[in-house]
Amino acid sequence: MEIFTVGGAIRDELLGLPVQDRDYVVVGASPEEMLARGFKPVGRDFPVFLHPQSHAEYALARTERKTGRGYKGFAFRAAPEVSLSEDLARRDLTINAIARSADGMLIDPHRGVDDLAARVLRHVGPAFVEDPVRVLRLARFAARFTAFTVAPETVALAQEMVASGELDHLVPERVWQELAKGLLEEKPSRMFDVLRECGALRRLLPELDRLYGVPQRAEMHPEIDTGVHVMMVVDQSAQRGCTLPVRFAVLLHDLGKGETAAADLPRHPGHEARSVELASAVCKRLRVPIECRDLALLVARHHGDVHRAGQLAAAEIVRLLENTDALRRPERFEQLLEACTCDFQGRLGWQDAGYPAAPLLRQALLLARGIDAAAIAGSCPEPAEIGARIHAARVAALAPLVKPGAETAPVQRT
Repeated sequence: MEIFTVGGAIRDELLGLPVQDRDYVVVGASPEEMLARGFKPVGRDFPVFLHPQSHAEYALARTERKTGRGYKGFAFRAAPEVSLSEDLARRDLTINAIARSADGMLIDPHRGVDDLAARVLRHVGPAFVEDPVRVLRLARFAARFTAFTVAPETVALAQEMVASGELDHLVPERVWQELAKGLLEEKPSRMFDVLRECGALRRLLPELDRLYGVPQRAEMHPEIDTGVHVMMVVDQSAQRGCTLPVRFAVLLHDLGKGETAAADLPRHPGHEARSVELASAVCKRLRVPIECRDLALLVARHHGDVHRAGQLAAAEIVRLLENTDALRRPERFEQLLEACTCDFQGRLGWQDAGYPAAPLLRQALLLARGIDAAAIAGSCPEPAEIGARIHAARVAALAPLVKPGAETAPVQRT
């Protein structure tokens, strides 16, 4: 029985990065032997065990054979005679197929160390095509390791996988899991660049893929292309260290621009309502968690209103706070403002521009929440008038924030 450290721990050590988790491969052992040594089984599809003290994962060396479509279409074989070389050969990328023995020696049959030095993401072998999740993982690693390029032959292989229809058999939960991880990487746009290059974006997120080549008004969007703009916004959210719900919301906020009538271009009247409809369909299809879904729909519906906050009358600002449920859920309203800040700054040359709408609406919310709704309700003789009186009190409180002329100024739309 031999134990080897494998995968991401070795890769990150060689790159000089912090190691988050260590995974181990056990060669020459059976499940019975692992149990006898006190390891606890956790693997459902193949033998994986937790160390009795450290709780680190130890997997028996295994091979796999394709038996059907999708990432679940495999038969695994884990036995004492399976070698380390066989186990490493089934891995996705060469940089993830490096092992270290107990005495510190590197085992690198696929020249992953060379690819680390060359900053290249390259598939281990032809078996890469058997698991469609690997296309998503490849794209996710591109978002994490921003100085790495994808080997041309690996791009070609991913294109073959897409053309074969293999990605159509991915379950929604797994697609969401990989997309969520990629959105949390250093430069999420690289994930979508790779997916688009191999054709996977068109299959997985056609609503997003459709935005590329759609023009916007140059005076508002110097980058012009809507797809480019959305990628700039997503990267802006990463630079600001935003949470996953915010990053996902900005990814979907402009989907409606992909369905703007040609006669209206480069303007996009009514794109917010279309964006809500399309974002809702994406969330349903990918079974997106509720927190991410709800914020995505909120941002899609109201980002234009937030951008125009400086042009709104006090009553309109109060209505915006009420429509976004800001008075009850100020923390989610803050996420909305964060997403809108990313949208505002995610434009060519606007990356460092100040965004006055956010502090204005924060102050507006503070003033509106300062109104004693209970006292108004208690002093109002007509219950039917309570809501109107509270609304009026909030409007009066916000009046000092409104610029002169905002009550009559035409609202500018993008």
